[in-house]
Amino acid sequence: MTWRRGVLADFMGDAIVYRNLEPLHPDVPGLREAWRSYGLDHYYIPRKTSPPYATVLLRFLQHLQRARGVAAPLQQALFIGDTLMNDGTAAQNLAQHLPMLGFIGADRTSEPERIEMHGDLMVANRWSALHTFLARVQAAGVPLDERTALLLDLDKTCLGARGRNDAVIDAARVAAVQRTMRSTLGDAFDLAAFRAVYDPLNQPTYHPFTGDNQDYLAYICLMVVGGVYPAEELWRDLQTGDVTTIEGFADRCEARRERMTPGLQAAHREVREGIAAEDPTPFKAFRRREYLETVGRMDTLPDDASVEDVLAHEIVITAEVADLASHLATQGVLVFGISDKPDEASLPTREQAAAGCQPLHRTPMKVYGAAVL
Repeated sequence: MTWRRGVLADFMGDAIVYRNLEPLHPDVPGLREAWRSYGLDHYYIPRKTSPPYATVLLRFLQHLQRARGVAAPLQQALFIGDTLMNDGTAAQNLAQHLPMLGFIGADRTSEPERIEMHGDLMVANRWSALHTFLARVQAAGVPLDERTALLLDLDKTCLGARGRNDAVIDAARVAAVQRTMRSTLGDAFDLAAFRAVYDPLNQPTYHPFTGDNQDYLAYICLMVVGGVYPAEELWRDLQTGDVTTIEGFADRCEARRERMTPGLQAAHREVREGIAAEDPTPFKAFRRREYLETVGRMDTLPDDASVEDVLAHEIVITAEVADLASHLATQGVLVFGISDKPDEASLPTREQAAAGCQPLHRTPMKVYGAAVL
């Protein structure tokens, strides 16, 4: 087959913000510069599910509305994501500021097609159900013009669709963790020991400890496999409640600095200082490797590659989301991309950009999905 290709910027331009809440659009002040005017009592990066995150998003949308020369205020928000907990909560928080209709999608093809309503959120087990969402939006009388904003989650929604292509995103992240550990531990890196820690800790059971934060998880694995905090001791302390937070874990590692090689000390210092600064991305060395692993899985296979091979090995754009967003953008709807992926895992360094690397939303990818319009 001949694959269609595109970039996320085709339908959102640079109207996009990654985890640091520093919009790439030049006319929108970032959080570090304008946190006071965005309603925060001090500078920190709110997480996606918190009410302050929605407040900051609203300010970004208002700036974008003015930047594109539209005098009319926004009256309606639409939200498309892939998780009811994270994206659904973010959408419902935004609904405290603007009327909101949302769609939470995934492909679960082993199940009969199903759509459920959770308040103003439509939850579907097929991405193709976006055509039903659009019909609902139209039936509700939502103005599909400059008065409406469409917010799009990026990871596992716009690209690497959940249930269809998301495993490749996860594979890039795990590969980045492994590269980071190999770089630090050298021949002492034990893949089996790493998986024995990473796989169970990457489950919801341990989210109260890891914060569902891959930076924390990568750091924990490094300290465990590196012999600073042996695995048997970690499992025992988690079971007894002697360690319950990443802060407590880092403090215990600090007391064992004599066990660390210079490489482990550098990683420990970076993460510990980041935690103290309330930085949700404290392990930046790992995230920069994640960027390279991610773009290295975009549009690498030839045109005659099968759908099965592409979806198994490349990150692709979700056609259903892209086509709906492009359609609404042509009618004047403000399309804005949001991502909880760290900036360091989404944007090239200056040296990488000089070598031709692009931000994720400007990196060409194949497009795959069903027609929804």
